[in-house]
Amino acid sequence: MDKVIFDFKRIGIDEIDYVRELFIGLFTIAPWNDDWSDLKQLNLYLNDLMGQNNSLSYGLFENGELIGVSMGRIKHWHTGTEYCIDEFFIKANKQGKGLGTHFLEEMEKELKKMGIFHAFLQTEQNVPAYGFYQKNAFIELKKHVSFVKKI
Repeated sequence: MDKVIFDFKRIGIDEIDYVRELFIGLFTIAPWNDDWSDLKQLNLYLNDLMGQNNSLSYGLFENGELIGVSMGRIKHWHTGTEYCIDEFFIKANKQGKGLGTHFLEEMEKELKKMGIFHAFLQTEQNVPAYGFYQKNAFIELKKHVSFVKKI
């Protein structure tokens, strides 16, 4: 049996093709069922997350294959510097095996080295990610409210 080697590292815009493939493979299926058929829009979105001055993205690799991604940005705030996670995901067929938790643990070590001691994200209550974040010690902000307005 071959030994499985996991590697955690910071990734950037140069890996956008691999991230796009993994992103489409996950978010176009249940429970999300997002329509990402407009590749121009998807590329703009990924560039927003990975290609800015304050972008911070990480990848989890299994034997050289990208299986997990965290994309977000560094935000300087009065309580300190935060990592605002816009997308965090593990390849669909790799979920439920502890790899997301491992990925978070590796990411948290790296963030602490950078002087970042808060991670912030938003998710929906009716998706599996909600329970995953609770299990991994994220605290739901009960007084925090998100607003959206269609223009």
